[in-house]
Amino acid sequence: MDDDQEIRELLQEYMARAGFDVITAADGRAMYGQLEQHQPDLIILDVMMPGDDGFSLCQQIRRSSQVPIIMLTAASDEADRVIGLELGADDYIAKPFSPRELMARIKALLRRAEFRQPIKENGRRIRFADWSLDTLSQQLVNDDGSQMDLTGSDFILLSLFLQHPGQVLDRDTISDATRGRETLPMERGIDVQISRLRQKLGDNGKSPRIIKTIRGSGYMLIAEVSHED
Repeated sequence: MDDDQEIRELLQEYMARAGFDVITAADGRAMYGQLEQHQPDLIILDVMMPGDDGFSLCQQIRRSSQVPIIMLTAASDEADRVIGLELGADDYIAKPFSPRELMARIKALLRRAEFRQPIKENGRRIRFADWSLDTLSQQLVNDDGSQMDLTGSDFILLSLFLQHPGQVLDRDTISDATRGRETLPMERGIDVQISRLRQKLGDNGKSPRIIKTIRGSGYMLIAEVSHED
């Protein structure tokens, strides 16, 4: 959403060519009208808007939705960026910006949102290998009766694998889901986190039965997954 018609038309055309369905709005009233008819996968908000500004609109959207939000801010105003993030925006981009950069931010946010979806299960517990994960208490129970409370980051990481059994997840995808950003060059934090999770699960990286390293690609959950009430 932007009150500058030229920017709206430029972005609509650019994103449409990339395969996105785009809905535009010039102000808050128009945006609310669109939201009553559509459920967007992502919203772009300009900070400087007539009537309700981008901050106010972001705050109101967050009261009922976790849809990814990108804020458009003035290039020199760091305060705008901080306020936007504090109010619930997921990312920001400074004006003037290139459409290519904005598209890269959009794709990263959509990818992150996809992998952060709640686990879709038929029951409260998910079984894999000799473990059962309680998705409400975030507790792991082994077949031998031992129990383990997971940290928030370990639960998100394990949940990510359980959502996508048999699918190779690269480091950027895992980092997006667990840290909200892609990995940096030479960064080994994801490998350390997976090693720690493997240790808790009693899984050996050299002869894995739960999480397998796919050389040059990432990691994959190889254990069979089922759901229980």
